Amino acid sequence: MNILVLIKEVPDMEKVKFDSEKGVVNRSSAESEINPFDMNALQSAIDIKNKYGADITVLTMGPLRAEKSLRDAYARGADNVVLMTDCRFSGADTCATSRTLSAGIKYLGTFDLIICGEKSVDGDTAQVGAEVAEFLDMPHAYYVENINSIDKTEIEVVIENICGSKQVRRMKLPALIGVTKNINLPKLPTVNRKLKSLEIDVEKISLDDLYEHIDADETGFKGSPTKIAKIVIPNPVERTGHIYKDDYVTFKEAIKKEIKSESTI
Repeated sequence: MNILVLIKEVPDMEKVKFDSEKGVVNRSSAESEINPFDMNALQSAIDIKNKYGADITVLTMGPLRAEKSLRDAYARGADNVVLMTDCRFSGADTCATSRTLSAGIKYLGTFDLIICGEKSVDGDTAQVGAEVAEFLDMPHAYYVENINSIDKTEIEVVIENICGSKQVRRMKLPALIGVTKNINLPKLPTVNRKLKSLEIDVEKISLDDLYEHIDADETGFKGSPTKIAKIVIPNPVERTGHIYKDDYVTFKEAIKKEIKSESTI
């Protein structure tokens, strides 16, 4: 079984700075790491590999520094790592990103299962995985918390709480799933794999390699139908609480006064 894991390198969101003028995240302002949700996606692929046997390819799109995250993915159990890197890919929104990743997947060949995290912590859109599936015309399931079974032809998964219920979905392969953090606990790499990851070759794909699958105008800022006009960082809000120890009538009157005072602001 051939499994593809999509990962994204993201900055440490506790330390990253925002460029309000350009409306972008200043990614060079903080250390980068594999998106936490994608770590669960990688561990899901590794669990399948350990149980059934599989070949795992990890793919990301980003600048050359994203090699670091790919080496980390290899150290954790991936068999192959691929970096899609080209200055013409920069500035892509979710649509352009998904279209470009889909072209990269077509370039690499066929996969039985594609796994991604449910979202990235820097964008929080939860759109890219589903859009990739649409561009590749394959079934997909999001918010997967458990893989019940998988074989060469189909996969059965459990989807997290949807309006108070869980859903069991069975899909024909090839398919894509977006997993939640509840599906597993990512394991740390071994020392030997960590050392070996420093020596591996990271395969690189540029836009020129994708000429059969995508046009230049469909990538990067040019291929993005959505644009960020402005980023506004909200000021901290101080909140106060009130404790009511009197009877119910007094409590109701106090609430009415609070609502009336807020409505006049």
